[in-house]
Amino acid sequence: MQADRFRRVLRAPRTIAIVGAKDKPGEAVDSVGRYLIRAGFTIVPIHPARREVWGLKAYPHLGDVPAPIDIVNVFRAPEYCAGHAREAAALTPRPGTFWMQLGITNAEASRIAAEAGMDVADDCCIMIEHRRLYG
Repeated sequence: MQADRFRRVLRAPRTIAIVGAKDKPGEAVDSVGRYLIRAGFTIVPIHPARREVWGLKAYPHLGDVPAPIDIVNVFRAPEYCAGHAREAAALTPRPGTFWMQLGITNAEASRIAAEAGMDVADDCCIMIEHRRLYG
């Protein structure tokens, strides 16, 4: 995804579902989630076992979220990403962006999300990109 597309995706506070969310201090997902909350985004934690993350209600699956999601941000091992992309592609309305965090790439997930009309970001940190573009 190019800088102008990052700018468009991250411009205004939006709803971001964080797949693999957990509020364990010292973990990247915790730092990123807390940063995005402070930046004004509406965060929806997705975790199959946790009921709450960052004081927010957590959902086991993307399909369980009762409101539209703008960005699906994935903090899972690459082998799980295609399944999450399929789940995101099945949502109505469909998220505009499927984002795999720094160190995470999966060609099948990228293909599924792109074919479903989503912008795709992989192997980059949403927090780093937001800071770079908006300070």
